[in-house]
Amino acid sequence: MSGLPHVAAALDLPGVLDADAGAYVELARLAERGGLDFVTLDDSFARPGPDALGVLCRVASATRRIGLVPTVTTTHTEPFRVPAAVATLDRVSRGRAGWRADVSGAEGEARLFGRRHAAPTGTPWQEDGEVADVAARLWDGWEDDAEIRDVADGRSLDRDRPHRADVTGTAVPVRGPSTAPLPPRGHPVRVADATDGPARAVAARYADVALVRVAAPAQAAGVRDELRERARASGRNPDALRVLVSLLVDLGDGEHAAEPGHGGGGPRPTGRGPLYRGGPVDLAELVAAWHADGVTDGFHLVPVEPRRDLERLVNGTVALLQHRGLFRTFYPGSTLREHLGLPRPAHRYAAPGATAVTGGTS
Repeated sequence: MSGLPHVAAALDLPGVLDADAGAYVELARLAERGGLDFVTLDDSFARPGPDALGVLCRVASATRRIGLVPTVTTTHTEPFRVPAAVATLDRVSRGRAGWRADVSGAEGEARLFGRRHAAPTGTPWQEDGEVADVAARLWDGWEDDAEIRDVADGRSLDRDRPHRADVTGTAVPVRGPSTAPLPPRGHPVRVADATDGPARAVAARYADVALVRVAAPAQAAGVRDELRERARASGRNPDALRVLVSLLVDLGDGEHAAEPGHGGGGPRPTGRGPLYRGGPVDLAELVAAWHADGVTDGFHLVPVEPRRDLERLVNGTVALLQHRGLFRTFYPGSTLREHLGLPRPAHRYAAPGATAVTGGTS
C-alpha cells in the first residue's frame, strides 16, 4: 500500500469530570506532538462526564494541527442541530473537525427522550444514514460567497445563495437552510464504526473514515475490501474512504516480551474489542506490517490506561515509525482533510466546472 499509515488515538478518560477540560488538553497536545492524524472522544447519553463536542471545542483553542473527532449520537437527537454543532467545531478549529456518528438502542436512553421503547434493531442505523445525508445537504445549503457583509447597503447575506434542504424520512423531518454557514473548508470529516453489519452500509455510503474492530490481518483485509466495494456500489470513489483498524492497546508491559496472542502474535479478541498487549516496539512492527500488507489504511488506538499508554505510544511507537520513515514528522497541512489526504467534497450547488478551494491557514 502506498503512502504512510494514518494513526489516531482515543482521549477517553473514564470518571474524569474536568470542567475546564485540562486533562483532555494535555493528552491532545501530546498526540499533536506525535503528529497523529486525529483524536477521538467518545460520548453517549448514559455516559457520565462532560459533553464530548463541548470538550473538543475547548481543546481546539489549545491545539493547532491535530484533528478533533467527538462522538455525537444521532438517535433521539434533533438532526437539524447536529450538523450546526459539528460545523461550529470545524469553524473554531479552522478545519480540523470530524464527527463520529453513533446510535443508541438502549431502552433506558430512549426513556430519557420520551420514547417509551428503544427503536427496533436496524432502525437507528437507518436514521443515522438519513442524518448523515441531511448533514451534507445542510452544509451545502450555504455557498462559499453567501455571506457578503456589504456595509454600504447594510446587507450581510446574498438571499440567492442559501439553499433549502427539505428532507422527510424515518428520523425527524428537516427544513433548511441551516442556521450555520458552510464550514470554511467544506464538510467536516465523517467517521463511523463499521464493525457491525448494520453500520457498514451507512459507513460505506457516507463516511470518510470507517473504524473496524478486528483482531487479525485477514479480517481487516476482508472488511476493507467489503467497505470499498459497497462504496463503489453507492456511486462513491472507494479511494476516498479511509479504513482504520481500531485496537485497545495496553503498553504497561514496556519492553518485556509480549504474551502469546498479543504483541508479535497479534491482538487478542476480548469482550471490549481486540486488545494489543505488549511493548511500543512490537506495536510499531504491527502497524508497519499490516499497512505494508495493504490490509488497512492505518490504526485508531484506544489506550487502556490513557496517560501512560498514550505517552508510550507517542514517545515509543510513533517515534520508532518516524525514525524508520514510516510516519510523518510534521503536518504538511492544517486541516483534518489534508492530514487524511481527502479532497474537499464538491458542492452540490456549485456551478459546473467550478473548483473547490481546499486547505487553509494555521
